[in-house]
Amino acid sequence: MPVDEQRTPGLHGAGADSVYHRAGFGATVPRGSRPALVVVDLTRGFTESGFPSGADLTAEVTATATLVAEARRRGVPVIYTAISYTPAEADGDAVAWLRKAPGMRALREGSEAVVLDPRLEHRDGDHLIVKKGASAFHGTALAALLTGLGTDTVLVCGATTSGCVRATAVDAVQSGFNTLVVREACGDRARGPHDAALFDLQAKYADVVAVEDALTYLGGLVEAPSSRY
Repeated sequence: MPVDEQRTPGLHGAGADSVYHRAGFGATVPRGSRPALVVVDLTRGFTESGFPSGADLTAEVTATATLVAEARRRGVPVIYTAISYTPAEADGDAVAWLRKAPGMRALREGSEAVVLDPRLEHRDGDHLIVKKGASAFHGTALAALLTGLGTDTVLVCGATTSGCVRATAVDAVQSGFNTLVVREACGDRARGPHDAALFDLQAKYADVVAVEDALTYLGGLVEAPSSRY
């Protein structure tokens, strides 16, 4: 569910912009020379409306595929994430998140719901982080992987904007990475949470950028593709 304006409509009225500006929020995030693209949870269970946890994210998947293609041309690492629960996790009570969101129990390992959207190209050289919670950093080796790759900037896209995308972007910043969230490549089940998440990310954690800006940034990298992997 892309946002059509540079600033999220409907959320910065009544003086909100001036309040945030006075608080010192909204500075521009640096763009480094060693980015990585993190594609959050664009599995069929989220990108197809036929699944209880999903919505039609065709536009967002298309935008992400464009980013992935440009990342490959520039030798930028592509890291996919997926939520997947073992039968014991899905049927038991050990995962606290599932007590609040029991519908997520359908994201079982081996099911169609946890398969990456087939409209996205997944190559052997790509990384896949399997996670149990919202943030792609929590309980995973993502931070270590990004550090090992020499990453200084993380581009985040995927689903859902208000959930796993937001949590991943916040943790990317807290892990020391400059963070960009690509607006048209993020989707949610409803417009309100999507807009609110992008507004908050832009104000305090990341630069929310248009897909064209992200492509321009990736296209301007000097480093040869062969040196990134």
